[in-house]
Order: sequence, then structure tokens, then C-alpha cells
Amino acid sequence: MIGPEVEIGPRCSIGAHASIKGPTRIGAENRIYPFASIGDDPQDKKFHGEKTWLHIGDRNSIREFTTINRGTGLGGGETRIGNDNWIMAYVHIAHDCIVGDHVIIANTSGLAGHVQIDDHVGIGAYSKVYQFCRVGRHAFLGFESGVIKDVPPYMMVFGSPAKLVGINKEGLKRAGFTAEQMKVIRKAHQILYRRGLRVEEAVAELRQELGDNPDLLAPLLEVIENSKHGIAR
Repeated sequence: MIGPEVEIGPRCSIGAHASIKGPTRIGAENRIYPFASIGDDPQDKKFHGEKTWLHIGDRNSIREFTTINRGTGLGGGETRIGNDNWIMAYVHIAHDCIVGDHVIIANTSGLAGHVQIDDHVGIGAYSKVYQFCRVGRHAFLGFESGVIKDVPPYMMVFGSPAKLVGINKEGLKRAGFTAEQMKVIRKAHQILYRRGLRVEEAVAELRQELGDNPDLLAPLLEVIENSKHGIAR
């Protein structure tokens, strides 16, 4: 079922009994499986029928019974999904979420409203991310994690509430990080989590000791310094 104000790019596949409502824009080469619900009204009591959007990029796989809602007027007006994401069955992505590129969200996981998931994140099955939280690039949420604070890039958390258990070593290897880059990330992990420093002190140490690695350090500092919930520790 495809409603009005829906734009679907070339070479997309839409499964039987899927529902797509607008305003929604879907890019090229996406595969939407049976019984998915895409672009329906946000599940938010503050929504009163205002015109809001869902934008989905290219080459995404959206499996059975996944629900992706449009944005809300007070929350920015749009939900946005990037490119090359693998969204498994029964996943819920709520209003005003931003999901980057190359993200894997395993079965029955849920993102509450206003969540931001950066590129190359892995989310284990049955995980939950609390509203307004952010998960930094190349981070990993273990099976059944409950995220109530921001997760810095490159880190791995587990449990509910989610606690840090180390760096996302396997994910970083698969992404092609070099031995030297891994060494820098291990050092950052040590500064943040092993020295008993307050976050402000750890940020100063990161700048001092790893400042000559801006490509790796900048994403980490950007998440930490802009966090509204604090970081998972």
C-alpha cells in the first residue's frame, strides 16, 4: 500500500503487504520486505497532524514488520535514514531519529524519538536506545543493551543500563582500521575509562596526548563535548 506524497527511487523492491505513507522520499535500490510500516504518523502525543517527513537514502534493507515513523513539528520535522543500512525484522525507528550510513540494527531493537545513530554502528538484538541519546560512529551495542547515555565512537557497551566493556575491536578490524589507528583508540579508551578522571579532565588529556591524530580524535570529542545525557561509563 503506497499512499500520496510518497516518492520511490529507481530499482527499489517493495514486499507484499508493506505500507508506505507520506510525505516520504525513498532513494534508489532499497529493499523493503513484507509487512513493513514506513512513514506513518509519529507515536507522539505532541503530534497534531502537521506536515512532517521521512527521508530514506539508497541501498537499505528494511526487513519484515519494521516500523519507521515520520518526524514531528516540534522535533525538527523529519526522520532521516542514510545509505547502505541493514535494518532487521521488528525494528522500530521512532520520530525525528537520524540514522547514518552502514548501520546494522538487529531484530526487535528500538530507537526512541530524537535518537542519533552515527555511521558504521552495530546494534545487537533486543537493544533499546533512550530518547535524545546518541551513538557515535563505529560503536557497538551488545545484545539486549539499554542505552540511557551517549555512547562515544569506537566503544562497545553491554547491559541495561548499558555499561562500557571495551573498544569495538572486531568492528574496527572489519572496517579496515590499521594497527596504528587501533593503538590510538586503545589509548583514548584508557584515558577515558581507566585513569579515574572526570570527563572534563579526560577531554583535556585526550587533547594533550592524542592531539596529533585529528581524524580519530575529532569524532570522539564531538560526541563527548556535545553530550546532553553524559556518556556511558
